[in-house]
Amino acid sequence: MDALALCGSLRKRSLNGAVLRAAGELWAPRGGMRIEPSLGWLPFFNQDVEESGVLPPEVAEFRERAGAAGGVLIATPEYASGTSGVLKNALEWLVGGGQLYDKPVALVSASPSALGGDRAQAWLRETLTMMGARLVADGLLIPQASAKIQDGRVVDSATVKELDELLARLYEAGCPRPPSMPEAGRADA
Repeated sequence: MDALALCGSLRKRSLNGAVLRAAGELWAPRGGMRIEPSLGWLPFFNQDVEESGVLPPEVAEFRERAGAAGGVLIATPEYASGTSGVLKNALEWLVGGGQLYDKPVALVSASPSALGGDRAQAWLRETLTMMGARLVADGLLIPQASAKIQDGRVVDSATVKELDELLARLYEAGCPRPPSMPEAGRADA
């Protein structure tokens, strides 16, 4: 299954960017994971542009990638008790297109704080629920992440294990189930 990963931080040395790089490595046996290089290249959401029917090419491409993904992993920092403006902007472009409707989405947040970005995840859960996304599990909070992520790599083995478990749930939620087989010996079989 192919997945799309979105990072709510534009920082070069972002803790959440490091988590997504680790996720990409862990995801490899399950399929491909496209990590969006930066959400900063998307123009600001504008309802007039949305309603015109002529989307900027970068928005159309972004929507296409989101729609084609079997699942989405979102890594968010916490700013002012919520998510970042760049991530909110990206989600606003996906609302009108419905690309996340009924799509499995997993959340992770890495934060230097002791709470791990719980308020950012709460904000995202509310927004994604409104968008019709299927949230996978409770997400993963990585508190005191500066000690667990060093030189752009997740070095804490317990965090790597928790991330891999979250990815397994995302994979399971996004994989189509084979049709059930009729029971042997039944008259309608």
